[in-house]
Amino acid sequence: MSTYAEDTRKVTTHRLIEMKKRGEKISMLTAYDYSMARLIDAAGMDVILVGDSASNVMAGNVTTLPMTLDQMIYHGKSVVRAVKRALVVVDLPFGTYQGNSIEALASAIRIMKETHAECVKLEGGAEIRESVERILSAGIPVMGHLGLMPQSINKYGTYTVRAKDGSEANKLIEDARLLQEMGCFAIVLEKIPADLAARVAQELTIPIIGIGAGGGVDGQVLVMHDMLGLTQHFSPRFLRRYANLAEIITKAVSQYVEDVKSSDFPNEKEQY
Repeated sequence: MSTYAEDTRKVTTHRLIEMKKRGEKISMLTAYDYSMARLIDAAGMDVILVGDSASNVMAGNVTTLPMTLDQMIYHGKSVVRAVKRALVVVDLPFGTYQGNSIEALASAIRIMKETHAECVKLEGGAEIRESVERILSAGIPVMGHLGLMPQSINKYGTYTVRAKDGSEANKLIEDARLLQEMGCFAIVLEKIPADLAARVAQELTIPIIGIGAGGGVDGQVLVMHDMLGLTQHFSPRFLRRYANLAEIITKAVSQYVEDVKSSDFPNEKEQY
């Protein structure tokens, strides 16, 4: 059990900023269902992201784009029911906030009212300024997301590292400053050069959470299925697998199949 789990005070957006000020790293992991969220929360996680990555790891889609608002709300409800300590963030899915700030606010309000989560996350900078401002004006905390933005994968055409050239790096810095000025409480930086991510973390006062952005940021986030080894086909440089649950589960299920077919299960002690 993590020593951090002993601190049972609810994590809030304000506490994350305090953690940055005192140099305490922020732990963040995705979850999509009650059972896993309960375990992750009990282990001492600071932030649980109900990510639209559920489209990939839960539904088997190639991209995050097919995820709907109703599906995000379903997963969000399941996670929030399990969580006592962690801050729960829910992704606004593709098509629910881009280009229409009124729709963006309506989407965010549905998530807050129906899931009881504490905040939402949006991908983008200046392009979604009106949506971010309108959501924030309603008192809904917003976490930003810059760098590689999976909802824009069809524009990129590749999952390669972003912001390697000067112009894209400068835009990322400008967008990060803009998100902070508008009132976002934190920003996720995905798959960008470590030195650029460290610069953003140093210049901004809000927490910067990295995924494939090096160790110079204020915290780290990974997809739960990846770090537990439930997925095997995805092996980027930034991913550290802390377990190989795919192998453990496969062996357990295979043994169950064998025991059923051989009539070893159930035995006399396992029946009434």
